[in-house]
Amino acid sequence: MKALDIIRSEHRSLAAVLHTLQALARGARERGLALDYVLLRMIVDYLDSFHQRFHHPKEDRYLFEALRTRTDQADDTLAQLEREHAEGDGQLARLSAAINGAQSGTIGVAELADEVERYAEFHWRHMRTEEDIVMPLAERALRKQDWDLIDAAFADNDDPVFGTARRAEYQRLLAVIAEHAPPPLGAGDSRD
Repeated sequence: MKALDIIRSEHRSLAAVLHTLQALARGARERGLALDYVLLRMIVDYLDSFHQRFHHPKEDRYLFEALRTRTDQADDTLAQLEREHAEGDGQLARLSAAINGAQSGTIGVAELADEVERYAEFHWRHMRTEEDIVMPLAERALRKQDWDLIDAAFADNDDPVFGTARRAEYQRLLAVIAEHAPPPLGAGDSRD
């Protein structure tokens, strides 16, 4: 069940990025802090390239499919999660448009902050469902041969698209986000 540890770790990375995104938007709305649009775009790039193109497809293809072969207890939940994975591109496009709008002045900081909150809440709810419903059911229902395949998919270092080089690239991007995020979330300059 190494895959579940990997998924949880990736969820923690996403949580850190979401907290940073929310802190930036709330700081701008509530305290008038300047928005760091370079950092906001790095966050969008990370969310798109890692979670939308890497994390979610592996959950769908390996974990969810294996679970469907062993039980029907989560069919509705899995269908909902897959719809949410598919909706992720639209959610991210709205967030990106809000960032562009705030930078160009076509929308206010409050509208951007509202979009950030919608985006974050979507993902908080999504991750809770995976961790509170799907993962415990997978631990009970899946067999060793299922886990062997799932673990290999999530830990595959030879994958030409998402192998160690790509994972290292995402880890570097996450480190840059953390480096530029304001304290207490990151090591960047405080804007207070």
